[in-house]
Amino acid sequence: MSANETLAPSTHAAGDEQQLGRVYDMLTAEEALDPRPRHYLVGGGDRDPVELPEEVYEVLLRVVDAMRKGLSVTVSPTSQVLTTQQAADLLGISRPTLIKALDEGQLPYTRSGTHRRIALTDVLDYRERRRRAQYAAIDALSADVDEASDIDQALADMRRSRKTVAAKRRAAKAG
Repeated sequence: MSANETLAPSTHAAGDEQQLGRVYDMLTAEEALDPRPRHYLVGGGDRDPVELPEEVYEVLLRVVDAMRKGLSVTVSPTSQVLTTQQAADLLGISRPTLIKALDEGQLPYTRSGTHRRIALTDVLDYRERRRRAQYAAIDALSADVDEASDIDQALADMRRSRKTVAAKRRAAKAG
């Protein structure tokens, strides 16, 4: 397997989809009974089964789930320390946006000569913080509207909420 390889589910054999479904069912069957199930890899021959590390199990589960849905999967090994471009790609943001976050201290980094390096765990933590902030912003902007609600009042409430969030954002940037 090369550094980055995309794997597509087979479109030739009708049984492949059923087989992927069986593998997925096997991988998820014990999760309902035990939140930390143990899974083993059994090969041909007389070798003893090998317990899968949790990380390998999670990867296998995601790959099988995607492939049974007809999606392709790209396996891309990543080091524990990322370049700014790798981190930006992982976050789904531009490199200049990432550099701004680094300069603002939102994400720790080290320097290797003139190049910045970011720990993968820090990038993943930052992604989770951003995700939580985005959900909080959505909650702040959401309004309960039902059929009996006055639409003009609901829109006014939403505008007021947006202005409040924008004012808080500006105050946080200024402070």
